[in-house]
Amino acid sequence: MVVSEETQPTVEGDAVKSKKAAKKAAKAAEKQQKKAEHKGTVVQNEAPEVDVSEGKYGNLKLIQSTGEHRDRVYTDVKDLGVHLDGKEVWVRARLQTSRAKGKQCFAVLRQNSSTVQLIISVNEELGISKQMVKFTGNITKESIVDVQALVVRTAAPVEACSVRDVELSARALWRVSAARAQLPLLVEDAARPETDDPESLKIRVNQDTRLDNRVLDLRTPANQAIFRIEAGVCRLFRDILTKRGFVEIHTPKIISAASEGGANVFTVSYFRNSAYLAQSPQLYKQMAIAADFDKVFTVGAVFRAEDSNTHRHLTEFVGLDLEMSFKHHYHEVLDTIGQTFTDMFRGLQEQFASEIATVGQQYPVQPFKFLDPPLRLEFPQAIEMLKEAGVTVGEEDDLSTPDEKLLGRLVRAKYDTDFYMLDKYPLAVRPFYTMPDPNNPRASNSYDMFMRGEEILSGAQRIHDPDLLTERAKHHGIDISKIAAYIESFRLGCPPHAGGGIGLERVVMLFLGLDNIRKTSMFPRDPKRVTP
Repeated sequence: MVVSEETQPTVEGDAVKSKKAAKKAAKAAEKQQKKAEHKGTVVQNEAPEVDVSEGKYGNLKLIQSTGEHRDRVYTDVKDLGVHLDGKEVWVRARLQTSRAKGKQCFAVLRQNSSTVQLIISVNEELGISKQMVKFTGNITKESIVDVQALVVRTAAPVEACSVRDVELSARALWRVSAARAQLPLLVEDAARPETDDPESLKIRVNQDTRLDNRVLDLRTPANQAIFRIEAGVCRLFRDILTKRGFVEIHTPKIISAASEGGANVFTVSYFRNSAYLAQSPQLYKQMAIAADFDKVFTVGAVFRAEDSNTHRHLTEFVGLDLEMSFKHHYHEVLDTIGQTFTDMFRGLQEQFASEIATVGQQYPVQPFKFLDPPLRLEFPQAIEMLKEAGVTVGEEDDLSTPDEKLLGRLVRAKYDTDFYMLDKYPLAVRPFYTMPDPNNPRASNSYDMFMRGEEILSGAQRIHDPDLLTERAKHHGIDISKIAAYIESFRLGCPPHAGGGIGLERVVMLFLGLDNIRKTSMFPRDPKRVTP
């Protein structure tokens, strides 16, 4: 084969090219080696960065009650003040907010409804490193922390916190329990005042969002105060009646027949039969009176299967019920109940002034007014007041909700009270066990009590004669066989007696002037809600 000169390989040229490539590769390798050596020298020459705060911050190991740190004394946020200026304290609280700025981090700690400012600044002498400051700034809102800090008097009041005259200067900080980064609502948003001020922030957390995330919502200062006031109502109710010689009893919540003869009951499966959730402890309070307890009260759950989606109705609420025997007139009982309310209102204003003020910061309302002794009107007087205001109500009709609210405004304007009692209701609108008025066959010995124009108690003298009771039950179309045990208790001799039932959540709602009963029920139940 003959190869042309143009296609014949040039061995010399290839050799030159190979030498050049090898030389270039060698130079690149040498350069890379020098870089690596230089880098290694720099790393070796640089001293490793020391965290002077090591052991003073981080994630606390899971608390499993091993007994560690049991000698550590914690101070409540509400107890911080100038009397502790210059002293070191331990505080466990939630980190409500944090803001890192340069070598400092400002945070607000919250415990219940009390808040205090925390400052952590880089300071080598105190062993506070930038890593510790950065760690604090990265803690998620609502996490629980343990802080060891110096109490420092502030030059000017810290307006954003409830503790205003001192702040905390951190020395150690441990995250005890972390909250997730994305929260369904912010506590500071849920706590914003509801005001008509055009310059205020219009951020609002709607009611369903609050109730769906009730644990977060309950952390607001107003909610913390509301449920402490609610606990106060229960305690005062118990204390006042106990001092008056009442005995606390506990009645069944599973019953064989509707308490009040109506259809608004929850039916439950009871082995091979059906039973009902109690609408009221009514029948059992009366049986306790027949058993010679004379004065009784009970605090417990009450169930109403009413499809009422209003601002004041729940399907489960807390009932404060009382019953007492009397000698001559049911007004002996009416006066006792009225004075119990008066004493309760006074006790709330004296013992829960700061909580009432806290609620007022978010929900501005007029202070609750009451008279001592309380105002008592008769039903015909109420009808006349409404008639003068242009509203006509039949003599044997019950008051509608709008009528009650209007009457409340009329009573406040005329008598300067938010609480009053309305006596002598028409017999036709009361339960079967209500004693008829002896002087007026259309009236009854029954009464309601009102706060800010809304009913909070319904009560009456009960029929204690078994024959009259049977007659009235038949008149109401009640199956006598289902209340046989109740009627039978009066065949054994029973003193005249009266009482009433109070809705706890409604009392708190109206005392504070709130617009919805779900604000005063910790975990409300209504026709559309059975969770959380």
